Amino acid sequence: MSTTAQVLPPLLDPRNLGVMPGLVWAFRVHADGRAEALAIDQPIELRHDGWLWLHLNLADQRVAPALGALGLDLPPAALALLVSHETHQQLHAAADCAYGVLGDLVQQIGDGGDEVGHLRFVMTERLLITGRHHALRSCAQARQTLLQGMRRPTHVAALLELILEHVADAVDHLTDELEAEIDEIEDRLALRTRDVERQKLTRVRRTAVRVHRQLSGLRLLFHRLERQGTEQLGPPLRIGAGRIAQRLDALDHEIVALRERTRLLQEEISALTSEETNRHLHVLTILTTLVLPPTLVTGVFGMNTKGLPFADNENAFLWAAALMIASALAVYLLMRRVGVFRL
Repeated sequence: MSTTAQVLPPLLDPRNLGVMPGLVWAFRVHADGRAEALAIDQPIELRHDGWLWLHLNLADQRVAPALGALGLDLPPAALALLVSHETHQQLHAAADCAYGVLGDLVQQIGDGGDEVGHLRFVMTERLLITGRHHALRSCAQARQTLLQGMRRPTHVAALLELILEHVADAVDHLTDELEAEIDEIEDRLALRTRDVERQKLTRVRRTAVRVHRQLSGLRLLFHRLERQGTEQLGPPLRIGAGRIAQRLDALDHEIVALRERTRLLQEEISALTSEETNRHLHVLTILTTLVLPPTLVTGVFGMNTKGLPFADNENAFLWAAALMIASALAVYLLMRRVGVFRL
């Protein structure tokens, strides 16, 4: 028997799905919205009193062949997109199935980070399958919400909306963190300190651009779905596209404003740097001008020719030094008179 055949679950049993490889967690949501966590190392029964949420680790190479062997009545395009590495955000809807790819933030240690990941999903009236290649923040938060009983989704679309709410909350939280960093940079800049962290500002701007790109794609999906309407979907699959799009619009507006602030700060820092550079060049020019006459004097007395002044004078060095100091002092007084020292 081949290695691939060993990891495949048995053909679909009318009563259970078997043990799913790559399963991160599973829930059975009852008709009243109460979520029941299922053991991931036990066969998952197919009951008729509710629906299932299966969350898969798509980095596990056993997942793709296992899904194909389950015999679920899902469109081939939906299954192909679910196990793909597609990063283009998209949303497809049919009468009895919806599937797509949505942007999300990667779950980091300590619940931080700004790396963008992608959530793939397929949902029918009785089943929601989500998958990711990296741990995603919104899915983990939606799982905690169900475990704590804080929300009771009564249909599949309500759970997907819950995940999208957590996506928006994560972006909102990230926006607050970026704004706090920008406020700190602005305070340092207002004090005209030399330790303005340009690298931090660059990172904030890069993060804002990346998040704006993801939010723009997500907004377009739900605005398009809102225009097309959800009447073609069954009632359990109807997503509140208008409400989600409105929340995403507000978030994107904040991100765009934040990105504009970073651009203005970068311009101000560049102007401050140019001003400091010009000041240094001004000082260097003054020093060069002051040193030029003494240099000329030393050059004259350094010529190996006859007839040089003070050639036979025992105090020639003192006279030459006095002449150098006098020439520098004369240039200094002249520069001060014309206002060169006014920075």
